[in-house]
Amino acid sequence: MHLFYNLSMFIKLIVLLIVLYLIAIYPDTSRKSRSSAYEKKFIAHRGLFNNKDIPENSLIAFRKAVENDFGIELDVQLTTDDKLVVFHDASLKRMTGVDKDLTECSYEELLTYPLLDTGEKIPLFEDVLKVLKPDTPLVIEIKAEGRYIETTRRTVEMMRGYEGLYNMESFNPKVVRYLRMNEPQIIRGQLSYNYLGDPNATVSKPIAFVLTYLMLNFLTRPDYIAYDVESSSNLSFLLMSKLFKAECVAWTVKSKEQFQEKKHLYQCFIFDSWLPDNKDLEI
Repeated sequence: MHLFYNLSMFIKLIVLLIVLYLIAIYPDTSRKSRSSAYEKKFIAHRGLFNNKDIPENSLIAFRKAVENDFGIELDVQLTTDDKLVVFHDASLKRMTGVDKDLTECSYEELLTYPLLDTGEKIPLFEDVLKVLKPDTPLVIEIKAEGRYIETTRRTVEMMRGYEGLYNMESFNPKVVRYLRMNEPQIIRGQLSYNYLGDPNATVSKPIAFVLTYLMLNFLTRPDYIAYDVESSSNLSFLLMSKLFKAECVAWTVKSKEQFQEKKHLYQCFIFDSWLPDNKDLEI
């Protein structure tokens, strides 16, 4: 009898943990219809670039994306003089050759550092918005570097008068939480990937586990999950896609073959390194 009692308690404990896990990762699925425009166009990762004569996150890359009728994904950071600029890396080194963090620079200083020795400069976010059409789906990633909450706040303020399509996302759950609590009208996304398998991850193993398995969704309740297409076998992501029927965004699709392989798991696709056809999204 004692054995059966212990077994019963163990089963109840396992069931409780499963229920708590499902509650923890559950996203907000009530506003999926607002993402429909993003499902009809491929989203150009950092614009339509080749990192030769057309650098990523440059005005020319964004113009090319608009000309080809793609949506746009971009990265926003804040300079020391409170200018919102569009740039991906924490360091300027890869794109400008200067070994310095962007958040340590003023905008005037950034103007002296051309992108990949081209004539393109790191653009102001407000100038990028002028390039877009109202029907261009825009995905704004708030970078976790520097004053990320202030970056979020200023980005929200800049978007108040914007009439086009946009949403906001971040790898940092604190940013997504801020949007949930202070700007609930904005569609928000949680970015993630396999932190546990990344030797360059800068977080501890316990935090990496929590972020990989989306276990802070109970705090952020994201409208969509933007998950690394290479990590799509992750249990939490599969539950998002198959059980919860959440809006799932693939990043970054590198070929038509990869798109075909993964399209059953995602509704929206961020791409680079190839030129997709929006008609493929209708199939």
